[in-house]
Amino acid sequence: MRSEALRGYLLLSPTLVVMLGIMVIPMIGMVVLSFWTQLAGTTFDTTFTLKNYSDAFTREMYRILFVRSLGISLLTTLFTVLLAYPVAYYVAFHVKRHKMVWIVLMTLPFWTSYLLRVFAWKIILGYNGAINSGLISLGAITEPLTFLLYNPTAVVITLTHAWAAFAILPIYVSLEKIDRSLLEAATDLGDGPVARFFRVVLPLSLPGIIAASVLIFIPTVGDYVTPSLVGGTDGYMISNAIQFQFARGNNWPLGAALALSSMVIVTAMVLVFVFAVRRATARIG
Repeated sequence: MRSEALRGYLLLSPTLVVMLGIMVIPMIGMVVLSFWTQLAGTTFDTTFTLKNYSDAFTREMYRILFVRSLGISLLTTLFTVLLAYPVAYYVAFHVKRHKMVWIVLMTLPFWTSYLLRVFAWKIILGYNGAINSGLISLGAITEPLTFLLYNPTAVVITLTHAWAAFAILPIYVSLEKIDRSLLEAATDLGDGPVARFFRVVLPLSLPGIIAASVLIFIPTVGDYVTPSLVGGTDGYMISNAIQFQFARGNNWPLGAALALSSMVIVTAMVLVFVFAVRRATARIG
């Protein structure tokens, strides 16, 4: 058993070294940096201080950005899962042949660059974009709509499209694993399609929904490209403030404190969400 354990650690050692080098050590450096003070240029005062965390949680600007970021990410997660679930359900239960072709077609738009897809939505929602041009040609409006772009709504729309595949695939896998005999048994017991869905399909597909929600919520909180391109000043998120502190703001300790605070908040919200869903599922069971 010792030799097998040693062999397992040796096989894992390259991965552990990489993880240590690109994740653990930089994370430790971020934690240490967040308790320092930035001086002129790239010099730091290494005296321990909590001022950066105090600024992160007491300044109104950062509180607004934290709340806005969490709100945008929650809405993005909700809308993405709601849009992805019917697609995954249709492929899992109604497509009988060539399911792999359907999966490839669903992921085909995501083979292009993420940045190109964000720019595409900027063109679609823009002042002279596809939506405004179409509405003007139909006579529905006389002047282009100005509220389609550079606001939180544009950020939610763009992020929802950008992360759709990451919701469809885990939900599809969860639905595909459901034993079809359970549906037949529910039908034999008198359940109709709606009751069968809420009593059998939905509870058994919750692992896929949880995985999709976590996969979308965590990275969208830290997205700063999309808010920069389609959000404008009203759509800025906490990640934009972090990027500013590490770049033009030249205050790395404050940026580190904002980043670590955001990670702690997101981790706590994810743990609460998973715990709540598990308790609700246990009660249903």
